[in-house]
Amino acid sequence: MIVPMRLRRLLLALAALALIFGPALYIVYADYHRFLDTPLGVPAGGLTLEIKPGMGIADLTRELRRQPGLLRSAWYLQTYARLSGLASRLKVGEYAIAPGITPRSLIDQLVAGRVLQHALTVVEGWTFQQLRHALAAHPKIAQTLREAGDAEIMARLGRPGEHPEGRFFPDTYHFPAGATDVAFLKRALAAMDQRLAEAWGDRSPNLPLHDAYQALILASIVEKETALAAERAEIAGVLVRRLRNGMLLQTDPTVIYGLGAAFDGNLRKQDLVADTPYNTYTRKGLPPTPIALPGAAALAAAVHPAPGDALYFVANGKGGHVFSRTLDQHNQAVRHSQRQEQ
Repeated sequence: MIVPMRLRRLLLALAALALIFGPALYIVYADYHRFLDTPLGVPAGGLTLEIKPGMGIADLTRELRRQPGLLRSAWYLQTYARLSGLASRLKVGEYAIAPGITPRSLIDQLVAGRVLQHALTVVEGWTFQQLRHALAAHPKIAQTLREAGDAEIMARLGRPGEHPEGRFFPDTYHFPAGATDVAFLKRALAAMDQRLAEAWGDRSPNLPLHDAYQALILASIVEKETALAAERAEIAGVLVRRLRNGMLLQTDPTVIYGLGAAFDGNLRKQDLVADTPYNTYTRKGLPPTPIALPGAAALAAAVHPAPGDALYFVANGKGGHVFSRTLDQHNQAVRHSQRQEQ
């Protein structure tokens, strides 16, 4: 077969171009792949990168180039993201970029949405107002409830008419930046629902409690009465026996809760006789609602109170309590405690 002269010249020209530019193209191709698997210049302490709504791959590379020495080639990174079909799949959020990450892994992280997680610890024994203050003060939580009253908050959570106290489980919760206060409270509410249901379902027989909500109230009193894990079930045992015998609970934390903002840190005798719905010195039975957020240990103690015959307890001045069977023994323990304080 005779090749026409014009075609022969074209083939020769293409061959010449391949000889001239082929090595250069190979060098670029090899450098491109080397770039994708070579760690970026992330500082030793890492850095935080935020992908905002509307940001594309070009915006991302501009952001990366602001950090000196971080990104060697914006063009390579954009080319990889576009050729792989990942450029349009970047997820909005805040990302922790660790030292040693490669451009390929960076894009994978942004597409997978592995965002930076922040934390807030809800402390056992907090009141709902303390929880609200902690939420409002967290810089990474989107605030939507600042002006809402407690009743409105519970309605927003799908629980209209319920009192919020005690309804949120103390724990450390992790969330991405921009998570709303409503979303946070829904998680803590669901966690308490689950923990309370499990505790109530596993309760000891013959408790003087009508339902799980009363167990929650009792647990909140136990939570405020002692910080010692070893005492929780014993405290619960005293309170349960007093309920069973028709005695006043006479617990200071309920009185303090009932005083609200009027409590100045010093509980006086006059406070013990000032009647409120939460004054267990003037009213029999449990208060109408919990007085704090009880943790798992307090919930367990409320439904599994320790057996025994003690009906009284008083602080021993060392972080624990002295338990007594009779009023005479209790009065002696009170006098001893007062002498120690003096």
